Amino acid sequence: MRASRFERITHLPEHYLTRTEKNILATFADAIIGATCAHKSQPMRLLELGAGTASKTAVLLDAAARLQSEVVYIPVDVACAARNMARETITSAFPKVRVDPIVANYVIAPSQFECFNGRTLAIYIGSSIGNFSPEEARTILQNLKAQLEAGDALLLGTDLVKDESTLVAAYDDRNGVTAEFNLNILQRLNRELGADFDPDSFRHRALWNCAESRIEMHLESMREQRVRIAATDVDLRFAKSETIHTENSYKFTPGTIRILLEDAGFCVDHTWTDERRWYAVTLARIR
Repeated sequence: MRASRFERITHLPEHYLTRTEKNILATFADAIIGATCAHKSQPMRLLELGAGTASKTAVLLDAAARLQSEVVYIPVDVACAARNMARETITSAFPKVRVDPIVANYVIAPSQFECFNGRTLAIYIGSSIGNFSPEEARTILQNLKAQLEAGDALLLGTDLVKDESTLVAAYDDRNGVTAEFNLNILQRLNRELGADFDPDSFRHRALWNCAESRIEMHLESMREQRVRIAATDVDLRFAKSETIHTENSYKFTPGTIRILLEDAGFCVDHTWTDERRWYAVTLARIR
């Protein structure tokens, strides 16, 4: 199967996030499961937001299957294809794990999960929380908390603040793979909304906004130009160097992670990081 543009990004030398988080999970999987569910006889449910193909979650499921007598995995994703791949991958690798996927957009329509007679570990990794504004991130976690019971836990993956050059390179690789990913937005607008963007007249830019603690991705117009979006009957004028702000990726410190979790009704139980302290995986419980 051909790798998606995003999957290609995750394998780039500059893109440390995916492999760093995966190494943390692999190193501390037993500790994470043990801290969540102290008794082997107690059923355990792993509930993952934005699960995708569950490639990183497999190490947690492996630990859960070894340490717990009964394990249920609920991957939540908006894409049916990702749901099906997750089901096939996990069922094949861990026959004793029951997989009950849900197709839903957890951001705009929070799912209602069934009651569970055991411990639930909600998983939100991949630094996905960083793609939302602080207010949006807090709301997502508050909605998730409302579905959990006393004693349940949340496992949150977050990218940490580090030197600017490392951060920018992760979103502007020398081979232009991330640039291709960003510029593809214009192709989709042309294809799906009848726009007439000229992708060759825009360039990818990644900027570190220190004040907001976020990487910003932009598409910069390289000349004065006009663009029409037929489906919405909109005409746009771009000045040279004017940008379209396409994406944010917020970066955290231990302090801002704690504030986010506490504002959402959780308290930090434990945090695991890599040796360079570039990335954090935090276990939090309901306050």
